[in-house]
Amino acid sequence: METEGIRLNKFLSEAGICSRREADRFIEAGKVCINGQAATPGQRVLPGQSVTINGRTICAGKGDNSHKEESVLLAVHKPRGIVCTTSDKDRAPNIVDMVGYPVRIYPIGRLDKDSEGLILMTNQGSLVNKMMRSGNAHEKEYLVKVNRPVTDEFIRKMKKGVFLPELNVTTRPCMVSKAGEKAFRIILTQGLNRQIRRMCGQLGFEVRMLKRLRIMNVELGDLKPGAYRELSKREYHQMKEALKGSTNRSYKEQKKEISDGR
Repeated sequence: METEGIRLNKFLSEAGICSRREADRFIEAGKVCINGQAATPGQRVLPGQSVTINGRTICAGKGDNSHKEESVLLAVHKPRGIVCTTSDKDRAPNIVDMVGYPVRIYPIGRLDKDSEGLILMTNQGSLVNKMMRSGNAHEKEYLVKVNRPVTDEFIRKMKKGVFLPELNVTTRPCMVSKAGEKAFRIILTQGLNRQIRRMCGQLGFEVRMLKRLRIMNVELGDLKPGAYRELSKREYHQMKEALKGSTNRSYKEQKKEISDGR
């Protein structure tokens, strides 16, 4: 008769937590428990048992395939020099390895290698889709330092929208305010590739420092570079509430629906 249950390393792998090899390392390090007891290599998970890894719970449920990974949503302070992709041509350190979280997570959006500040990381695919779709117009706030004094004309043009010939697009109107002689704050509702740097470049300015301070209702605050924290329950519920009306359709698709009268 076939042994009941599923091997623990396979269970964690199929739940999307980590690879089997990584699971074995977590088990050997004593970071995995079954029903509150430290797991051992080769142990099996039975239906209905509770598995925890670093204190995070994954329930096995009633069947071998019904286990569900616990939702994870982190606020991370990405330092300069770290990339948000694992396929960087420069072979620079990536944010997934930097965080080293025991559950498989990925960044929502990106910050380029030379930028720093807040980035959210999660294992929730639906959340990623809703936040990434440009048509949902979720706010992101940045502090930017440039190479020369910020003028009223510069602020006015940035607010109105800047044509970017490389992308053949004019940026959406946005909120911009002066934050020092050579610094400004900007709130965007779209995420074009290197958008702020391109906008500044078109107006004759060079970005010297770019730091993301906020995504929707989540603020960077005093989180240190390289550090991360879980979103508070209040932050998480506020975000879920704000995303209720969000769509998986792109900005262009939504504009077409409006023009077609749908």
